[in-house]
Amino acid sequence: MTEKILTVLNRAGIHARPAALIAQTANKFASEISIEKDSAAVNAKSIMGVITMAAGYNTQLTLRAEGPDEKQAVAAITQLFESKFEEE
Repeated sequence: MTEKILTVLNRAGIHARPAALIAQTANKFASEISIEKDSAAVNAKSIMGVITMAAGYNTQLTLRAEGPDEKQAVAAITQLFESKFEEE
């Protein structure tokens, strides 16, 4: 299992567009990928699941991936967070 702590850096937080980007990216990988906030985990491949986290600016999330391409999956999703979902 690969795990990484991520911080929401874009001011608008995770709304529909970032949630869609996360889900689209996660769906490119075979691994099981989840995002956890306050001990509640959601499937990162589900747009609705990601939106329901209501993760605002500066929220810390735990990204977990398990499977054959887990390291690549974590790296790809981390890149989305670090680029502020290309919103700023």
